[in-house]
Amino acid sequence: MTPELMEAGARIREEAAKRQTTTGLSGGRAASYSRVVVPGELDVAHGAILYLDDITVSFDGFKALNALSLNISAGELRCIIGPNGAGKTTMMDVITGKTRPDAGKAFFGSTIDLLRLRENQIASIGIGRKFQKPTVFEQLSVFENLELALKADRGVKASMLFRLDSEQLDRIGAMLNLIHLKADAQRTAGLLSHGQKQWLEIGMLLMQDPKLLLLDEPVAGMTDEETERTAELFLSLEGSHSLVVVEHDMKFIGELTQGKATKKVTVLHEGSVLAEGTLAECQANEKVVEVYLGR
Repeated sequence: MTPELMEAGARIREEAAKRQTTTGLSGGRAASYSRVVVPGELDVAHGAILYLDDITVSFDGFKALNALSLNISAGELRCIIGPNGAGKTTMMDVITGKTRPDAGKAFFGSTIDLLRLRENQIASIGIGRKFQKPTVFEQLSVFENLELALKADRGVKASMLFRLDSEQLDRIGAMLNLIHLKADAQRTAGLLSHGQKQWLEIGMLLMQDPKLLLLDEPVAGMTDEETERTAELFLSLEGSHSLVVVEHDMKFIGELTQGKATKKVTVLHEGSVLAEGTLAECQANEKVVEVYLGR
């Protein structure tokens, strides 16, 4: 072999080694050989959009989360249940950067280390959270609430000159249809029912183009009809979005998992995963029955 070929071969091997160890916010883990990982860009090529590993959070000696591990697939709708104090809210606080864990790892996709980011950064990369109590601008119309939620430059000058284009108008119109509020577009948000305010807030989150939605007791206080419509809404989002639904309403959980024999439900207890499987499997689990469902 000539010296020129030997030198060229060495260069190729060196470049391949660099590609193989390309890392973004990956905590030093190797990236896929055939893909270039862009720092800060969501990578779900391995299937998971959210990965929690041995997350522990203590408050004055009390472990709100105790070595919690959870894996959510891209496009999945995962229901999470458990008794009060199981750690459900603390888990969402960790994912969104509100609470820093004492130990463990939290990744968005395979490359974005959530524990290195602040709350506003986590929101901007595509994680949206809905709290139990709906938060909307009650003095504004439903349409104006959705308009404000659009991704746009919110500087003073840009806001003064901002005008909706046809694409944005179409998008708001489609969202009004999706959240069942087209007939109420010009209605003041403060006059909506509790359930309608919940839908409006979900619509506002969706206007931000989130890849992962965390929904904390979204049907609390809703009528049966509103609950049914909310289930239809969430099922329509499955696949295009990943959803983590924390809920106590077992009938609602049943509606979300009906006809989905393989859909997972996760049961938390004392800060850890007590059980995970289909709803039927969890309902038949003796430990779940004892600590949560009751006999």
